[in-house]
Amino acid sequence: MTHPRDVPPAALLPRLANELKTRQAVSPPPWASFVKTGVHKERAPTSPDWWYMRSASVLRKIYLHGHVGVARLSADYGGKRDRGSAPYHARTGSRAVLREIVQQLERSGLVRPYKTQGRAVTPEGLQLLDTLSRDTLKSLVDQRPELAKYL
Repeated sequence: MTHPRDVPPAALLPRLANELKTRQAVSPPPWASFVKTGVHKERAPTSPDWWYMRSASVLRKIYLHGHVGVARLSADYGGKRDRGSAPYHARTGSRAVLREIVQQLERSGLVRPYKTQGRAVTPEGLQLLDTLSRDTLKSLVDQRPELAKYL
């Protein structure tokens, strides 16, 4: 069985984002077109489908970490803040964006609350990730036959 760990994220995430978009599992709120994704960023994302890519990435990270909360996700999506001539300092990503994405994934049935420790992926979310991982790996095998041992 193929897991999301077995597939490069650059190959899996666009497919997962497209699937979330077609299922209408997530949708960008009205403020998503001009919001920054963290204080370390200078501008809002320029890609029109950035919300779906971030949602796919969040779903994959929740799968990989087991159960995770918004605070840990914001640390994962953070970066270093340019402070001029002063040294760079680490900053967290926008928790409002991540909170909205996690709530949308929860409403769509792909994640569920895990005790008081954040959210975990549901069986439906596991099935979606495993199916897309398998299909992605099969398409990668066509390009690189040496990956066939991972099927």
